[in-house]
Formats: sequence, C-alpha cells, structure tokens
Amino acid sequence: MAPVNATDLFLGLTPERVLDAVEAGGLAVRPLCYPLNSFENRVYEVELADRTRVVAKFYRPGRWSAAQILEEHRFLAEAEAEEIPVCAALPFPDGSTLATIDDIHYAIFERKGGRAPDELTAATARRLGQLVGRLHVVGARRPRADRLPLTSRAYARDDLAWLASQKTLPTRLAPRYLAAGRAIADAYDRLAAGVATLRIHGDLHLGNVLERDGQLRLLDFDDAMIGPAVQDLWLALPGRDRETDALREVFLEGYETFRPFERAELRLIEPLRGLRLIHYAAWLARRWHDPIFPRAWPHFGSDEGWERETADLEEQAAVVARVERGLSPLPAAEEPTGDEPPSNAELFWDWEG
Repeated sequence: MAPVNATDLFLGLTPERVLDAVEAGGLAVRPLCYPLNSFENRVYEVELADRTRVVAKFYRPGRWSAAQILEEHRFLAEAEAEEIPVCAALPFPDGSTLATIDDIHYAIFERKGGRAPDELTAATARRLGQLVGRLHVVGARRPRADRLPLTSRAYARDDLAWLASQKTLPTRLAPRYLAAGRAIADAYDRLAAGVATLRIHGDLHLGNVLERDGQLRLLDFDDAMIGPAVQDLWLALPGRDRETDALREVFLEGYETFRPFERAELRLIEPLRGLRLIHYAAWLARRWHDPIFPRAWPHFGSDEGWERETADLEEQAAVVARVERGLSPLPAAEEPTGDEPPSNAELFWDWEG
C-alpha cells in the first residue's frame, strides 16, 4: 500500500479529525463542527466545551512554510496591538499560534460575526481607507518580513511557464495567451520600478472585509505579501468607471489621514489586474486535483473557457499598454458610465460573496 502523504490527508480532512486537532491543541470541544467557505485552505467553525466558538484553519500543505505562516500571525498580532480590527491567531496553551497534525499546519482564530459589504458607499470607502492606512503604518515597520513579494515572476512569469510546461493551454491558443501575459508582466516591471513596497494584506477584495454595527474588520491574511500599497486599494474598488474613481479618492482621503499615498502608484492598477488574471487561472489549473475545484468551476479548462481567458488577457494587455503610454485605461467612447460595474464574480476567481 502506498504511503499516505499530507496532501492526501488534507484533501480528506473530516470534521472528526478537525475536532481531534483542536483538542490536541489543548482546547476541549463539543461535537459541533462545520466547514466554512474556503478553497485554498480548509476552514471550520468549532464549538468549544464552554459553548464559545472558534475558527480552525488548516493550511494547504506545501503552500507556505511554518516560518511564513508565523509571519502572517505576527502581522496580525502587530495590527491587533494597534487596535486595528482583524482576527488574530489565538495562542494554544503552550503559547504558540501554530500546531501540526498529520504534517498539516493549523491555527485557531476567534470567530467574529458580520457580513461582507455588497459595495462601498463614500462613507464606507473612507472608513476602509483609514483602516488600510493604519494597517500599512504597521506593515511598513518590517518591510523585509518572510512573505512572498508581489513580483511579475511570482504572480505571472512562473505561472505562464508552468501552464506552458504542463500543456494546460490549448495548442492553438497558447502563443496568444503567453504573449499577452508576458507583455503585461514586462509592463508591470517597467511601471513598478522604484515603487516602495511594504507588508500588505494582498487580497483585500470586499469578501475579506467584515462589516457589523458600523465597524469594519479585515479578514483572511493568508495572501499577505510584500507589495505596493495600491494592491490593497484596487481590489476593494476594481471598477474602471467615474464612480469608482471618485470612491478611490474618498478611500485615499481616509488613507492619508494616517499615511501618505503616492498617486503615481495608481498606474499599477491595470498591470496588477492582469497579473491577477494569470495567477488565478494558473491557481485553478494547479488545484484541479482537489475535488472542490471541478465542482466549483465545471467549465474551467475547456477550449471555450481558454478562448475566453485568452481574449480577456489580450484585452487586458491592450489596456495596460494604454496606461503605460499615459492614456486612460479605455478610449473615451468605451468608458463605462458606472451604471453596470463589473461584478465581483467576474473579477475574482475566489469570490464567495
């Protein structure tokens, strides 16, 4: 019989094993456990013996090292110490925030209630800008932390090379897709030259913002990275219309209450959007062995799907080229009115809202 590896155990993680892990960490539990929405990791809500509830997060094996996960926890702890609303990792009885069972790393987080905002109003955009500004003050204190840097190599070139080597792309589309992807990566390198980087959330779309009783809370620092500040702006406000531009200015007014923002970084929005398209297409392809993925994206990987992906990436490369020439992302005749902004599902592979 072949040995069972950590990835197999992760994919077959059961509620019973989750309860075993939480108890192994020194916390008494009741037999109540159910999964929460998560594709990359396995996340469960667990009821403890005292009837309080916690969130147990099991990290996908091979994605992050223990040191990188602990850096995520340290960033959260630093933010919490500054009274920034986040969900920091809770210590186990031995004082650590990371435990291991069956070679799978896991952590426990306090459960917080609320819901993701459907969209940002001016008032909410200002509050979120203030919150992100405060977070970046903390993030700038240790810019060389052990997290992945947001580079064209890490978020596009390596993915393009993998897609090509695995022959994931249809033969007739591969040259077009790869050319568009490389053009975006090259443009990002030129536009990002000299831009300051710091520790950022990295994946701050509205699905990772929790709102309750007028307070905002930042969730899920699993993709925390070293990158430009604008990454934590455009994901929350991804549109290209005049309404989004106005909300970005309100966001930045709130942000600059706590930290200056270099407006030249706004030109990185479109190349960053392109890197994300590449990175998440490759993410889906890399994770296809996980049974959750074919169920969630049954049409991914078809010729029709890659045709659409290729056309979208070529369109994005053209947008990036316009931005690099100092022009508006879209010609004036094609500018959206703001009445029909792109949906989150259209922009984010991992959107669960």
